[in-house]
Amino acid sequence: MNEQKNLLEVKNLKEHFRIPNGFLNHLTLKAVDDVSFTIKEGETLGLVGESGCGKTTVGRTILHLYKPTAGEVWFDGKQIQGGKDVQEFRKQAQMVFQDPYSSLDPRMTVSDIIGEPLDVHKLYSNKKERADKIRYLMDLVGLPDEHASRYAHEFSGGQRQRIGIARALAVEPKFIVCDEPVSALDVSIQAQVVNMFEDLQKKLGLTYLFIAHDLLVVKHISTRIAVMYLGKLIEIGPSEELYSHPLHPYTISLLSAVPIPDPKTARANERIRLEGDVPSPLHMPSGCPFRTRCPRATEKCAECMPELKEITPGHSVACHHL
Repeated sequence: MNEQKNLLEVKNLKEHFRIPNGFLNHLTLKAVDDVSFTIKEGETLGLVGESGCGKTTVGRTILHLYKPTAGEVWFDGKQIQGGKDVQEFRKQAQMVFQDPYSSLDPRMTVSDIIGEPLDVHKLYSNKKERADKIRYLMDLVGLPDEHASRYAHEFSGGQRQRIGIARALAVEPKFIVCDEPVSALDVSIQAQVVNMFEDLQKKLGLTYLFIAHDLLVVKHISTRIAVMYLGKLIEIGPSEELYSHPLHPYTISLLSAVPIPDPKTARANERIRLEGDVPSPLHMPSGCPFRTRCPRATEKCAECMPELKEITPGHSVACHHL
C-alpha cells in the first residue's frame, strides 16, 4: 500500500499585524508565529485552542486571504507565492466560514450564491450546464431543488451552512479549510453537518483543515489534532493518541474540561484549572508563551521557546519539561 503523500505543507508560517499605538507608533501583534505542519491527502487535521490563539488566522493565511508575513505554503508539491499561484490555488482550496449568517450575501438567491465560483472561474460552457452543476451541488449537501430561487435569509443556520458548503464545493476543490463551521449552529444540527463533512470526504476524496474549539467535535472528525496557544503550535499528534496521552500541560488542562457523559467517570475526572490570565498577544512573555500559567514553569521556560520535538512516532510536543 502506498503511503499517502503530503497535500499541504506549511513551513515556519508567520502572520504579524501592525497595531497603531499613539502618534506614529505601532505594536506588532504576532497572530501566527512560526507554525509548521503537514496534511496528507484525504486526512483531516483538527486545529484547536481557545479564542484568540490564531487558529482562524492560520486558515486564512494558508489561503492567502491574508498575505503571509513570512514562511512558506506548499500545495501538491508547488509553492504558493502570490499572484497567479494564488488564483490557481483557489480553484483547489476553499473555505467554509464560521458564521453562515454573515458569509452569504442576503441580496443573492441560493443558485447565484452557489453559482458565483462557477462564474468567477468560468467553469461552464452554457446556462444549462451551469444550472445542472448548481442542482448537483445542492443535491450533494441535501438541499431540495425548489430552494434554488430563494434568498439566504429565508433559511435556518444549518441550511445556510449547507449553502456555504455547496459554494465551497463548486470549484471541485481538493482541500477545504473549515473555520469553526458548526460553532454557530444548534447542537442537534451540529452532528448532521459534521456527518455531512465526513460523507463528502469519503465521496469526493477531500482533505480538511478543521478549525474548532469544541474538542469533542474535533475528536470525532479528525485523523490528527494540532493544539495552538497564542500563535504557537505546542502539540500535534494522532487523534486517539492525543486524547489518551496528552503531553503538554495546556493540552492536559484543555482535555480535563471536556464534558464526560458518564457521571461516575466525570466525578473521578478532576478538572485542571489554570492559574492567571492569558497574556496579551501585544505584550507576549519571553520564552514559552504558556509559562505564565504553567504549573511546571522554570527559569528555562522564560529564556527560550521550546522546540516542537517528536516524542513518539507522529506525536510532537513543544515543552522543556516532559
